[in-house]
Amino acid sequence: MLAAAANNAAVASFASVAVVSLLLLQASGYVPERVYDTQRKSFVDFEVMLADIGGADVVFVGEQHDDPNTHRLEAALLEGLHRRGRAPTVSLEMFERDVQPLLDAYLAGTAAEEETLKVARPWPRYKTDYRPLVEFAKGNGWPVVASNVPRRIASAVAKDGGPAVDALPPTDRALMAAELQCPLDGYFDRFAKTMEGHPAPNQTPEQLREMSERYYWSQCVKDETMAEAIAAASARRTAPGPVVHYNGAFHSDFGLGTAERVRRRLPGKRLVIVSMLPVASLDGITPEGENLQRADYLVYTVK
Repeated sequence: MLAAAANNAAVASFASVAVVSLLLLQASGYVPERVYDTQRKSFVDFEVMLADIGGADVVFVGEQHDDPNTHRLEAALLEGLHRRGRAPTVSLEMFERDVQPLLDAYLAGTAAEEETLKVARPWPRYKTDYRPLVEFAKGNGWPVVASNVPRRIASAVAKDGGPAVDALPPTDRALMAAELQCPLDGYFDRFAKTMEGHPAPNQTPEQLREMSERYYWSQCVKDETMAEAIAAASARRTAPGPVVHYNGAFHSDFGLGTAERVRRRLPGKRLVIVSMLPVASLDGITPEGENLQRADYLVYTVK
């Protein structure tokens, strides 16, 4: 009897330690965040957001590229969709269209990671910021889309504007969206305003406008190319779950940029926009003004 009691106590103690260890493990991965649903005009749980976006056709996750907690939450988003039985396609601004065959070979296990990254031109902080997304997709057999136009082509367009597109050789033109619509609309106005914050010395207003239009063409080419890749990935989908596209927030905030161009290509499909917003403190956050139009979900996290 005493031996049995001692054994039960030992088992209970072991179980208690295991539970505590599990809680500590979970706590070590916790990222402080608050999620605001702009449709409901209220804060909701991260899990509530996951339940909603799991039923979308395309989800845009707009990030501030240099925020570590943002990247941890981006990985948590994929993990949460997997937990809910979804199998999304992962689309990345951070890889360019011409490296898709290399990325596919790595995902299929026929190419080594080191050799792939030597050629695939990953972003500088790939290992900490984006590798978790690619590895989670690889581990679950999900597609990963290299959606962006090659940066050398984008740079050429930024230098000469629209005429640079017509001057591209056919091999380079094929790496860009077939259809380009780049009107000087409200999206351009937002883009030009950001350019005004970085004027060149002694630049006249006319020169600033001309420079903004050239750079806007490059921005538009990126948006259109990513949108074409996302739409094609959506059409290929057979598993339950959305295409989840990660990009700099300017490409999708306010439903503009890449998001607007995906909507043009996928009429009737449900798009959800998430905007990651690093802040100094989560206390006293009250979304208002244009932030209420920025995205369907505002995900605040501590810088």
